[in-house]
Amino acid sequence: MKYSVVIPARNEEHWLGACIDSVRESARQAQVEAEVVVVLNRCTDGTERIAREKGGVVTASDARCLSAIRNHGARAASGEVLVTIDADSRMSANLLSKVDLALRDPKVIGGSVAIWFERWSLGLVLTFLSILPALLVLRISGGAFWVRREVFGELGGFDESRRSFEDVDFALRLRRLARATGRKAKILWRASIVTSCRKFDRFGDWYLFRNALRVIGLWRRSKGSERMEDELWYDTER
Repeated sequence: MKYSVVIPARNEEHWLGACIDSVRESARQAQVEAEVVVVLNRCTDGTERIAREKGGVVTASDARCLSAIRNHGARAASGEVLVTIDADSRMSANLLSKVDLALRDPKVIGGSVAIWFERWSLGLVLTFLSILPALLVLRISGGAFWVRREVFGELGGFDESRRSFEDVDFALRLRRLARATGRKAKILWRASIVTSCRKFDRFGDWYLFRNALRVIGLWRRSKGSERMEDELWYDTER
């Protein structure tokens, strides 16, 4: 099977190289073909240069919506399996091996992996623990997804009416589809991504914990949530 790894990237010259290198190493260990698709989003730095130097398929979307950006990358991809990862994250060397093994079961349609912060503090630990019960009850994870291309089509991709929590929404819909059709969606706990703490570096390690009600408002798409989405994802300096 051919894999396509879709990476949204807005001014990611400091992170993208390590992300792509981790994909290449994971593909090497799995002995699979992995296409890297970098979706440039309003870049003003050297992101495109790095993507091309690393052999990525480069495309562009100016959307201020991660769902639309991810879907754009999926349309540009040619693999039978789509994998999503953010440019400031790195996949474990065994990730594609674990995905490849899971997909040998024809009933498995896709899933996610464990996600870890690149560093820890009391604020980050409490933030992690505050969301862990919901993740365990819902049996979902976020940060990186892997899914058969035809299943991505069945789901209609990421929901472009969502500008945040699109990953949680995707995970929930993937699990519902698996249940409804007698198939399986899996979390690969022995594969993972490590994600940067740059938002916490910028806003503080206690930011999400102290703004829990605002974060819940993002999920519910409450009135005024667009301002926080812009602050955290679409207008923040990089």
